[in-house]
Amino acid sequence: MKKAAAAVLLAFLLGLPAFLFFWNENRSPQRDDASRDKLTEKRKHDLQQGAAWPMFHGGQRLLGSTSDALPDELSLYWKFKTGGEVASSAALCDGRAYVGSEDGNLYALDLASGQEIWRFSAEDAIESSPCVLDGAVYVGSSDHYLYAIQAADGALKWKYKTGNRILGGVNWVRLQGENCPYILVGSYDKKLHCVNSETGKPEWIYATDHYINGAPAVRGDFVVIGGCDNMIHIVSDKNGEVVARVNAGSYIAASPVFEGNRVYIGQFVGEFLCIDAFTREILWRYEGKEPIFSTAALIGDRLVFGGHDKNLHCLNTKTGEPIWMFRTRAKIESSPAIAEDKVIVGSDDGRLYLVRLSDGKELWSYEIGAPISSSPAAAYGRVVVGSEDGNVYAFGPKID
Repeated sequence: MKKAAAAVLLAFLLGLPAFLFFWNENRSPQRDDASRDKLTEKRKHDLQQGAAWPMFHGGQRLLGSTSDALPDELSLYWKFKTGGEVASSAALCDGRAYVGSEDGNLYALDLASGQEIWRFSAEDAIESSPCVLDGAVYVGSSDHYLYAIQAADGALKWKYKTGNRILGGVNWVRLQGENCPYILVGSYDKKLHCVNSETGKPEWIYATDHYINGAPAVRGDFVVIGGCDNMIHIVSDKNGEVVARVNAGSYIAASPVFEGNRVYIGQFVGEFLCIDAFTREILWRYEGKEPIFSTAALIGDRLVFGGHDKNLHCLNTKTGEPIWMFRTRAKIESSPAIAEDKVIVGSDDGRLYLVRLSDGKELWSYEIGAPISSSPAAAYGRVVVGSEDGNVYAFGPKID
């Protein structure tokens, strides 16, 4: 009996560390939950500050820049798994991230926690980047439709059929004398469509000679779109009549940037062009050797874009002279975003990079492990980007 009792006591003593370990392990999630709740509340508070990023490249001119700052290092806040690759670029607005997936869904996610609020299902992939405007979300799909969706609950408002798939982002104009905005989107039916945001009926349609892959840019009374017909098209927002057509020398997959009277855009043989929108003159050209699918980001006299040559290029906007190059390990189709004095961009090498705008020095990177063709959205001190691994990632400042 004594031996048996001693054996039981010994077993108990030997098992005590394991018991304490599992007891602590079972308790630790409670402490982690409390910590996460505290962090989430802090992040929700932070989201009340700063400017939104309500569409592809942040605004109508597609400048891809914000005055909101980012720290030198970022932390992963959350990731959200979709059912397909994510090439769509997120819109960040009103505490939410809206982003499409090749699984055919548009997702509305809580920006603080990454939790799904609602999803809207199309009939095919959503590579198009959504635009949030006046309580609705507008997005195109490979099922040929432009959708208007209620931002509050994900309910369909209307859908408008084009003649082919829609891959590019959505923009908008507000016509003189009209109360409601009009939605602009290009399609592989070779047309730029201007659609009434209330009724879903077309106001005008502008025809090109080939696919339209990118998003239109808007400034003043003018809309600019690049086409796979090699042309840069400048049209009136009132009626879709052509103002000018400029031959870019090769087909265009990227979206234009429209600042002042200048249009900045890259094309397939690797040239990056600066064009006067009104005189049609090519003011300068930067000679590259590999295709450019990346839309440039612009702030002040700096312009930044990625190329299939694996480099992130920074040029002087006035002269086109190179300022610096930052090399990644694979081609860059992601369109960079500029947050005050920093540039954030994804690469097909599976990394998200943060580099300094002044000299192109790498400050931070995060290895996702799958190509990133989605373009980062930067707002409220956050960065949201999708990846071919099917996840949407959100990054922000480190919080102790």
